[in-house]
Amino acid sequence: MTLIDSKRPSKLYYFSERNGLERSLSLGEFRLSPPTSDQILLPNDSYLVLSLTKTWDGTLFDAMPSIDSYLVVHDAEEFGERVHRAAQKVLPNWAGIDAAISYGAPSPLGKIFSKAKNLAGQNEWRFAWRPMQSWASVNPVVIQIGNIEDIAELHSRND
Repeated sequence: MTLIDSKRPSKLYYFSERNGLERSLSLGEFRLSPPTSDQILLPNDSYLVLSLTKTWDGTLFDAMPSIDSYLVVHDAEEFGERVHRAAQKVLPNWAGIDAAISYGAPSPLGKIFSKAKNLAGQNEWRFAWRPMQSWASVNPVVIQIGNIEDIAELHSRND
């Protein structure tokens, strides 16, 4: 029996540029996008994802020079519920799930939750949505979960 790490961690971290993170904090604005190039999918696989990390790692700033800030989400459970509710409104015919990425071994949840072992330092927690109709177009969308200052805080690179 393969176990799936689907119990949300106590905290999540979201690295980005400060102006975008200010909108994330005050409006709960997050962009759901197709997976990046480090995620290999079959041609007919369609997903939108939002990725955060389960642990704070200052070396992520070195890997992404344009990133100058990060959000600390202190209540990942509440955050996840808000994200799924907002996504359901924008993507009513899509199925959503969130879980930890499996590094170096296939995830029982499929390729969208699997990455190469050498990427394990990302320590990623992923929210993913897939259309229930195969013909659905997969374009990035922005969701708003509302002000999250009650469960998150913004920090700069130098904090």
